[in-house]
Amino acid sequence: MTDGWNWRQPDGTATPGNPPPPTPSTLGGPAVAGSAAAGPGSSPWWSDALHDPWRNPGTPAAVVVQAAPTSGTGAEPEPVTDPDAARRRGLAPVFLVSLITALLAGALGGSLGYAFAVRGGAAGTTTLGSTAAEPPATARRPPDSLAGVAERLLPSVVTVRVSGNGGIGLGSGFVVTQDGYVITNDHVVGVGTDTATVVFNDGSTAPAEVVGKDPEADIAVIKVSRTGLKPVEFGDSEGVAVGDPVLAFGTPLSLANTVTAGIVSALDRTFRQGEAGGQVRYYAAIQTDAAVNRGNSGGPLVDGGGRVIGVNSVIQTPAADEETAGNVGLAFAIPINQAKRLAQEIIDTGRARRTVIGATVGGTRSGGSAGVRISAIEPSGPAAAAGLRAGDVVLKLDGKPLEDPSDLIALVRKYAPGSVVNVEYRRGSERQSASVTLVADAK
Repeated sequence: MTDGWNWRQPDGTATPGNPPPPTPSTLGGPAVAGSAAAGPGSSPWWSDALHDPWRNPGTPAAVVVQAAPTSGTGAEPEPVTDPDAARRRGLAPVFLVSLITALLAGALGGSLGYAFAVRGGAAGTTTLGSTAAEPPATARRPPDSLAGVAERLLPSVVTVRVSGNGGIGLGSGFVVTQDGYVITNDHVVGVGTDTATVVFNDGSTAPAEVVGKDPEADIAVIKVSRTGLKPVEFGDSEGVAVGDPVLAFGTPLSLANTVTAGIVSALDRTFRQGEAGGQVRYYAAIQTDAAVNRGNSGGPLVDGGGRVIGVNSVIQTPAADEETAGNVGLAFAIPINQAKRLAQEIIDTGRARRTVIGATVGGTRSGGSAGVRISAIEPSGPAAAAGLRAGDVVLKLDGKPLEDPSDLIALVRKYAPGSVVNVEYRRGSERQSASVTLVADAK
């Protein structure tokens, strides 16, 4: 039994298991003639058998490694890299991972903290409404919006307080000049005094005096002891149409700085107020459904552009007395063209002129038919100059039908002296028309 290598020479002689190692001079050198390296018959197979570790296990083995070239030969040693060695990594990935971890931990911690606070009933943790960003508190409305119009007009609207004859009058008014002239109703200041107190929308007050008034037209002008005021912008009441949007300003039921909205419901709504022996007022008014109540009197009625088109004056109500009267959607304003003209005359001359046609109409309708009957004609008046006679029935004035004697008076007072109006009338069975130039009365 050997260590895995058992062979015989060709002559049948067994080779020793551990022959003596060759001398150092034989390693790597030529074979010496007659040495043990030469096998029988000097066969090439046996020439170096003793030195081949594969054929002679006793032969020492040697691994020959080529020496590295010395310096100066121009060749650098090839670098040796161990594929199994751990590679050195930069700091960037480590930093990125740390940052992401920190952010995730912070978000998670904040969410958990908020949830615990809400469930625990922490003060101020209940959020109502949308989480969207809220608009700034000072956001302004478009100038042509209702809010924009109200913002512009309120500084020009005032509350008028008057006391006298044992009573107190409370109404509204609006500034028409920078130096303090204010338009209001005659029935607001008509309590027998020449002084009043004006309250502005900022709460400040100033004394005022009555400059003049036109009781029949229900217009008055007062002067405030203050300058640098903001006057209103006037509109054209002749250009108003039914359905136009309007705003009513004033102090209804002592509630200052009140604004209500509506539309123009009708135009040239004619009527009279007052009883025989007392003060009688005539109106050819703009009708509106904007809420108007006691205290709105004298305040402005404003169109959608913020221009004053009327003076709020009267309300229609089924109440039995003035104390219980309230808004039912029927309010009436003096057209601003008429109010402005009368106010200008009061400021310039201290009094307003009344416009007349030079005829007296009967106290009743003309036999139940349309129109009003002329009972008398002033010989040198406008009606006589146009050819009208007593007994004629006036059917229309500038195209507006007449049904009551007060209709003719109210419509005539709306026009300025010198205006030319077309009058349609019936004489007997014949319909005729005439142009009449209105004049101011002699008073």
